[in-house]
Amino acid sequence: MATLDLQNISKSFGAAQVLHDISLAIDDREFVVFVGPSGCGKSTLLRIIAGLEEASDGQIVIGGQDVSAAHPVDRGISMVFQSYALYPHLSVFENIAFPLRVQKLPEPELKEKVGKAAEILQLTDKLNLKPGQLSGGQRQRVAIGRSIVRDPKVFLFDEPLSNLDAALRGDMRVELSQLHRDLNATMVYVTHDQIEAMTMADRIVVLNGGRVEQFGTPMELYHHPATKFVASFIGQPNMNLIPAVVKGTAEGLTVELDGGHVMTLPVETGAVHVGDKVEVGIRPEDVTLGADGLDISIRVLERLGGASITYGTIGAGTRFCASLPGNAPIREGENMALTIDPAACHVFDAKGDVLRRQSAPALVA
Repeated sequence: MATLDLQNISKSFGAAQVLHDISLAIDDREFVVFVGPSGCGKSTLLRIIAGLEEASDGQIVIGGQDVSAAHPVDRGISMVFQSYALYPHLSVFENIAFPLRVQKLPEPELKEKVGKAAEILQLTDKLNLKPGQLSGGQRQRVAIGRSIVRDPKVFLFDEPLSNLDAALRGDMRVELSQLHRDLNATMVYVTHDQIEAMTMADRIVVLNGGRVEQFGTPMELYHHPATKFVASFIGQPNMNLIPAVVKGTAEGLTVELDGGHVMTLPVETGAVHVGDKVEVGIRPEDVTLGADGLDISIRVLERLGGASITYGTIGAGTRFCASLPGNAPIREGENMALTIDPAACHVFDAKGDVLRRQSAPALVA
């Protein structure tokens, strides 16, 4: 397999610039996920790596070789698309074997490669079937098998699970993670689903408006978001963002939240002053029921068995979500008080940049 280096990649369509000076270094055998909202440029960036789009500027280096001007078939990559793109009149065997027949590989070697891919993907007993006789997950595995037999340096996946139902997506996430370990391959995966990103990636690239907001491990992005955008995009349910006013900077940052609750947070205060407006980020799972905490009016309560998710408002109508134990003694239409750990809070300035914490929680690899 190989490393993948993107050096100052930019892309414009006419006067519209959709990618802005993107540089990334992806390690050999790493599973990296590009994640972001629709229109952020993640699929365009993947297509540039594949050679299906031409970058306006910058270089693409795969395994130490500059492939910026190379034809897609000469880049050592294989791409799995959102649509399965299978030939309905061909068997599973012939669909997987198709790129090898184009290469005119000898039949014994072709059968060996197809058989190995089918075994990895648990398709051995399906080789004589047509795609129409398969489930959606099985068809996606056939498309992946067609990529495996090419022995690429880098696998590219463009939202391959988006056409599957929720339960099957969960199963396929596990299968793709296992496939990465079995193949020991370099993989780049595009999705708009942050749960897929968090559960599958070694590292995540968060894209916003054609720019890299942050590049790091799932736990780095979760515990140490660099911007308000990353904080609100990573994590489910989404992080609460509460308007606040700075009241003091002597011993940590003292803020008054919407609703009047005052807290002192252990963050560095050099970038803000008394009277500045900030936003305090609180993850739903970082709160507990408490008598002298933040007052929230519960509007909707979701009992999920192991957890109770509450949606309500604080202060002048700021939305707030809390994730509490499944048997929490709360009801819709009631008020409750929540205790917030100051060390678990994030603070963002007027530009959306995070204020550095005085002490950081330990990360889990």
